Amino acid sequence: MSELSQRGSPLEGSVLVLNRFFMAIHVISVRRSLVLLYRDLAEVIDVENGQYMNYSFENWIELSHLMAEQPRPEDEVIHSVSFAIRVPRVLRLLDYDKVPKQTLRFNRRNLFARDDYTCQYCGDPFPLSQLSFDHVIPRSRGGATSWDNVVSCCLACNSRKGDRLPAEAGLKLLKKPVRPKQNPLLKLKLDNPKYESWRSFLSAGQFALEVSGE
Repeated sequence: MSELSQRGSPLEGSVLVLNRFFMAIHVISVRRSLVLLYRDLAEVIDVENGQYMNYSFENWIELSHLMAEQPRPEDEVIHSVSFAIRVPRVLRLLDYDKVPKQTLRFNRRNLFARDDYTCQYCGDPFPLSQLSFDHVIPRSRGGATSWDNVVSCCLACNSRKGDRLPAEAGLKLLKKPVRPKQNPLLKLKLDNPKYESWRSFLSAGQFALEVSGE
């Protein structure tokens, strides 16, 4: 697996993981999914004409070769010295039958995704490198580090607000911060056509899945 090319970053994409009973349990990177597939710990689940087909590592490479001349718009391919392999979107673990407890973590990645990578004061979108987070009610005044008191904030607005309430700094929130009902990163991915196949495996109660990858 070490010979696989990382150019173009398809290895940093995401794959939905199912347990042995086809229940969604996690979202991992493509890189990790290929390791599981190569070690025969998992199989690819692919949707073809409305039907679910399962493939081992070897069979998935064969299918990748057959479909090379007529790729689907959402397909991505990873090339190595000796073969090319389509990026899987759904993986099923062969020997894992547990269902981990789903909890929505409060962290920077989920917070920025909840706020659509937009400063909640000036309303402008920013890349991750230019985003910070702000306690609406400062911690010095008893403000909690929680979903309903922390917002995404650009560096300029963060500096302007300082250790004050928004009104005291002449700022106004775009919207009241709240705990999201589903994982914001997962929601963003489901808006991407290449992850459309995930919807078949996700029930309303599974949208708090932890998300790794891009």
